[in-house]
This record gives sequence, structure tokens and C-alpha cells, in this order.
Amino acid sequence: MLRYGVGERRYHHGDLRSALLDAAEALIGERGVDGWSLREASVRIGVSPSAAYHHFDSRDALVRALSDRVLARLGERLGRAAGRARGGQQQRLIAFGRCYVHWALEDPPVARLAFSNGRTERAAPVCPHPHDVLAAELDRLADAGGLPATARPGAEYVVWAAVHGLATLLADGLVHLGSQRAVDREVERLVRAVLTGLAQEAPRSPAWPTPRSSHSERLARRQDSPQQ
Repeated sequence: MLRYGVGERRYHHGDLRSALLDAAEALIGERGVDGWSLREASVRIGVSPSAAYHHFDSRDALVRALSDRVLARLGERLGRAAGRARGGQQQRLIAFGRCYVHWALEDPPVARLAFSNGRTERAAPVCPHPHDVLAAELDRLADAGGLPATARPGAEYVVWAAVHGLATLLADGLVHLGSQRAVDREVERLVRAVLTGLAQEAPRSPAWPTPRSSHSERLARRQDSPQQ
């Protein structure tokens, strides 16, 4: 985790915005989302608060921007993990799940930040968004015959709920596993169980609910208003 000394110049010309984001991430890791100010973030990198206001008009604006950056980094990391997976059809999603849980346990306060601004409208789309990475992996699995087409709609919410739920239980100390290997094995069992259940479910009448997330709602609004 990054650390900054008071008065130390830790950024290059033109990179103040990134330095403020780094300082905010370090502060959140230490104190949580609400335990610090924009002034403190400025002091950490040796600039005045007025300089910081050129990039962020409030601490909340800095937090929103950091949330976007954390989500985009997670999306990239999840995509790489899935892409490196080798083996059977389900291995890419198992790798996705393991990567997600590892990320959530590495720095729980920052992981919580990533989704704490879910209802806030973003200035620009997060790319790649973790939701989109998961949806693409499920599309790939369905195209390869590893998931019935009838089970594909909404499957990302079922997988996400399971993996995020395990990550949260572990991060909050409500479930204990003795080693990273044990965590990896538990994630594998969970993902396989979810995919098996999806593959075996019978079509329901009426149909299953159609879940939505803040991200999917934003995508829908942008599709309806392409000029935005």
C-alpha cells in the first residue's frame, strides 16, 4: 500500500490527479471511506488543498473517481486471470472467482469502496467493468456448450452473488479457511456448484426475475440516449 510523508513531493508535473487518488486509496486502507479529508490527502503529497481543488471539488468527488479507478483495475485483473486459465470449460470462471476473492481480501476497505458509489452517476463508463467481464465469460461458456442457452439470461447475477457473498463472509471474519489454497478450493467448489445448478434448472413459469444492477441500468440509459 502506498504511503506518503508530509511535505514530500511524490508526483511528477501533470500527475497531481493520480497522486491524489493514490493518497486517497492509502487513507481509505488505513481509516475507511469516511475517516479523512481532501486536505489530508493534499498534505500527504505535499500540495495545498487549493491545488487539489483544481482536480476535485470535494472529498466525495475524489472518492467517486477512486471508485471508478478501482473498478477498472479490478476489471482488467479479472480479465487477465480468466484469460490465463487452462483446462476445462469452467476453468475461466473459476479463475475469475478466485481472482475476485483474492482482491476482496487484499484490502477490504478499498474493496468495499469499489461498490459503495454504485448508485452515483459516473461521468464516464468504467472500462472494463467487472460486470462486463463476467458477462463475457458466461457468454463464452454458453457459446461453447458449457451452459444451456436457457440458463444464460441473468446468470451473471447468480454467479456474482455467490462469489461476492463468499468474499464478504471471509473479509468480515464470518467464515474462516486455513490457507489461500483452501480459499481457492472453496471458490472452485462454489463456482462449480453454481454452474451445475444453472445447467440443471428447469424453465420456470412465470419466468425467473430479471435482475438489474446500477451498472446495467446506466448502460441501458446510455443506449436509450446515445448522444450522452
